Amino acid sequence: MPASPAPSPPEPRLPEAGDAREWLETMTLIRRFEERAGEMYARAKVGGFLHLSIGEEATIVGSARALRDEDYLISTYRSHGHAIVRGTPPKNVMAELFGRVDGCSGGRGGSMHMFDLARRFMGGYGIVGGNLPIAAGIALASDYKNTDEVTLCTFGDGASNQGTFGETLNIAALWKLPVVFMVTNNQFGMGTALRRHSAVTDLQRKGESLGVPGMRCDGMDVLDTYAVLTEAVRRVREERQPVLVEAITYRFRGHSMADPEQYRTKEEVAHWRERDPLPAFAQLLVREGVIEESEPLRIDERALARVDEAVEFAEASPFPAPESLYDDVYVLEGEVRGLYSVATTDAAENGGSPPQGAERAANDEIPQQLTDALAAGEDGRETPGAERPGAPIDAGSPA
Repeated sequence: MPASPAPSPPEPRLPEAGDAREWLETMTLIRRFEERAGEMYARAKVGGFLHLSIGEEATIVGSARALRDEDYLISTYRSHGHAIVRGTPPKNVMAELFGRVDGCSGGRGGSMHMFDLARRFMGGYGIVGGNLPIAAGIALASDYKNTDEVTLCTFGDGASNQGTFGETLNIAALWKLPVVFMVTNNQFGMGTALRRHSAVTDLQRKGESLGVPGMRCDGMDVLDTYAVLTEAVRRVREERQPVLVEAITYRFRGHSMADPEQYRTKEEVAHWRERDPLPAFAQLLVREGVIEESEPLRIDERALARVDEAVEFAEASPFPAPESLYDDVYVLEGEVRGLYSVATTDAAENGGSPPQGAERAANDEIPQQLTDALAAGEDGRETPGAERPGAPIDAGSPA
């Protein structure tokens, strides 16, 4: 049977004054954090890639505040704001960007792989669309445990063209998994406009043929996002049926810090900036008497101070120790780490001995071929220092 249409969400209305103030504070904190992260990247403090969510703060905060603490959130490689909105301290997010031990992933994940299990933030994910099957697995675990937990899975419009999108929505509908899929439609898949990468541009309808009804929210409006996601979460929690929500939003910065942004005009960006969710929400709260006219400035000052503290904390945090290189790396029982990929480590120094006989032959055939090739040189001829694996390079000869 076709999926029943999703009901219309209630009209957006202001939350309690304390909640409204917290939403504005969190949106402001995310904005200032992202701006400073970009600055730190330009100063070579951050390695790898950096994807900023400036402009998408209402989508992040409005959707996350529709969840309970025990619900799960899984994000994409644009995940700094999601970690912060779930409660991860900004200092630990910044330390992760810096690759330091006090980062929320121990300095090993970096920008694209934030993670905070204690707050049920199941991470950023570097593969486009790769987080969708994981979200289905988390939701399946919730069903197995007979809980009413819901998983919110966010992804970009480009990911809706991945094979994992159709596969995951199909199995989620078939097994009635408690997942809210939220496609953050920021108008571009990297540098390709929506109309050029998706035959269906009404993304909320992409799940209908798979049994997943769709809804849409204004991702530039935190109130509308919250209202729509609240209804989607309610339906998923009570009816055990997945829902797809399309959040219409826009990123003010490029796809990543390496993006020259030649695919859009300055006029287009300026047009969207007129709907900047931060001043729009702040002005609404002032008009409704929730906060004083001077309060947005004080909120901004506090956010800047927290970001300053986060940078100082990250700078002071040490890098992971070299001897921790293999921590949390999965290896098969009995293997001696580092011994079989390239034979440059003496077994005695490595704290173990290699397997013998048939076991070594089974485990070591291909790596040993690589070792032999490296020792002989790429063209098969012996090269200086290749008499034994791991021989030091003669400083007087070209390397």
